[in-house]
Amino acid sequence: MTKPADIRTKGADNLPTMLLDLRKEQFNLRFQRATGQTEGVGRVRQVRRDIARVKTIMSEQKRSAAASSAKS
Repeated sequence: MTKPADIRTKGADNLPTMLLDLRKEQFNLRFQRATGQTEGVGRVRQVRRDIARVKTIMSEQKRSAAASSAKS
């Protein structure tokens, strides 16, 4: 599980690639579940939550950037 503090330290440039990697992993896990090859059932839930964390932090950063540019 990725902690929010770890995601924030990655930087805004790496977050879209991290999100893409997590979505690819989610797809692969879904595919494995459909074919009956899953080993770690909890990993699906973990990846889903990590995707939500990354998206939340991306929106926070976007909102703070918009607020700082509106003040200037």
